[in-house]
Amino acid sequence: MILSVQNVVKTYGTYRAVNNVSLDVPKGSVFGLLGPNGAGKTSLIRMITTITAPDEGVIKLDGEKLNARSPEKIGYMPEERGLYKKMKVGEQLLYLAQLKGLSKHQAVEAIDYWMVKFDIKDWWPKKIEDLSKGMQQKIQFIATILHRPELLILDEPFTGLDPINTNLIKDEIRQLNESGISIIFSTHRMEQVEEMCDHIVLINKGQNVLYGEVQAIKKQYKQNLYRVETEGVLPTNIPDRFTEVSRGKNAVTYQLHDESQSNELLKAFLQKDTRVTKFEEILPTFNEIFIKRVEETDQEGAE
Repeated sequence: MILSVQNVVKTYGTYRAVNNVSLDVPKGSVFGLLGPNGAGKTSLIRMITTITAPDEGVIKLDGEKLNARSPEKIGYMPEERGLYKKMKVGEQLLYLAQLKGLSKHQAVEAIDYWMVKFDIKDWWPKKIEDLSKGMQQKIQFIATILHRPELLILDEPFTGLDPINTNLIKDEIRQLNESGISIIFSTHRMEQVEEMCDHIVLINKGQNVLYGEVQAIKKQYKQNLYRVETEGVLPTNIPDRFTEVSRGKNAVTYQLHDESQSNELLKAFLQKDTRVTKFEEILPTFNEIFIKRVEETDQEGAE
């Protein structure tokens, strides 16, 4: 595991922001850190990055307890960007890279590599305040990865980016992950979680309320819904043991008692001399799972 969080607690006065959270981030994974506003995600990230320390529990990075050298192994891009507006782009990147342990020579080489890759070589003398929000976002991303961290933490990394630059940063994140960098990805965009993450943890009111592999969680919350698309008129006399949920012009959705009935459903359609053009199981979206689990835990807390 690149990161292990064990029974961590963080309290501010009488408010417990993180309440006995445990999780493991596998090496080489893209791990989604999810939760509604005020759930405790930022407090947890601040402890992982050593900005604050846990009141209870232990956090280990690559098997070792967090220490003074741990930040050099971590790249963190916060949702609230932290660039110095009056500094020039090149000077700022050079300064931030050296803070992460690179020599001046190493920093210049790394900055040159990323500026060429992003085709922004002429940005070196520009001040941050003179750049658009999307351009600043690119600089923040470069500053986060210059030192080739072992663990990359990205908090809403696509905010302010147009679709073209969003795809550009997505591609870079995938390439960094393929090169061996582990990534924690925090976002409210659930479609991005489904697209990019292989593991997730959902935190609500400071507690871990859902944790595991993305596909396993989707299967856990599935409702045995199957959609059948046909060419021509849909048959109406399908056996009653298949519960019809919705019907359109050329598609109908059924809820089955269990997935073993799926072959029976398909067979029932084929016996009607109906040309089936598509037959698929409908798994819940992560947006649906997120809302359901948060509502469940809110109700549990109110009881």
